[in-house]
Amino acid sequence: MDLRWLRRRRWDGRGDGDGGAAEGGEGTGNGPGTGGAGLGPSCEPAAEDRAGEATYYDFADGSGNCGFPATPDDLRVGAMNHTDYADSAACGACAHITGPLGSITVRIVDRCPECPQGDIDLSPEAFEQIAALEQGRVDITWGYVPCDVSGPIVYHFKEGANPFWMAVQIRNHRTPIASVEAMDETGSFVALTRVDYNFFLKEDGLGEGPYTFRVTDTLGEVLEDTGVAFVEAGETAGASQFSGCL
Repeated sequence: MDLRWLRRRRWDGRGDGDGGAAEGGEGTGNGPGTGGAGLGPSCEPAAEDRAGEATYYDFADGSGNCGFPATPDDLRVGAMNHTDYADSAACGACAHITGPLGSITVRIVDRCPECPQGDIDLSPEAFEQIAALEQGRVDITWGYVPCDVSGPIVYHFKEGANPFWMAVQIRNHRTPIASVEAMDETGSFVALTRVDYNFFLKEDGLGEGPYTFRVTDTLGEVLEDTGVAFVEAGETAGASQFSGCL
């Protein structure tokens, strides 16, 4: 993923500001893990340096190929074209989009297989913020921005995951996820394999847990959480959040 999407700024001492609603999740929750890196500086979005077309799809509900749950109370969502989707690297990222009538920031929750590079397929509610629905297809410019989330990142475990086959997804992240690693029995971190439905897999499992994870975003910031409890089809909160820029 192109990293030209944020301007760097010095630390302003604000820490983790209040944000919008976190991404929802099914299943049972758990308390936060321990450890984790602190927050860094705040930053401003870069100029919109990408161009394409926006369309809309009537069945948009916040769910989709990224594996997130439906968010009926927040339909500022979109499906990324196949190229920029990048095997799920765009999942959970936020894009600020400008069209003929205005701008909106949407969260990427799905993939649009037939969309050319640069295009984004929006929910009708999001499309209406940038153009009249009857237009159907309009020119846009867009760029990635930090998502307005509150609280720490969340580790969501896939239904069917178990100590012998592990599939974990990162939710409620401010910036896109580049990699997830887990500590093995020797104390070394091993990389989990990203799949295009937005989970990170360890085919031979990670044991009973609790686990230690190291998560890196596309800007190179690293969060490390220990004591992450396994909850099948559920989730455990981490201890911190990405700053949004370095």
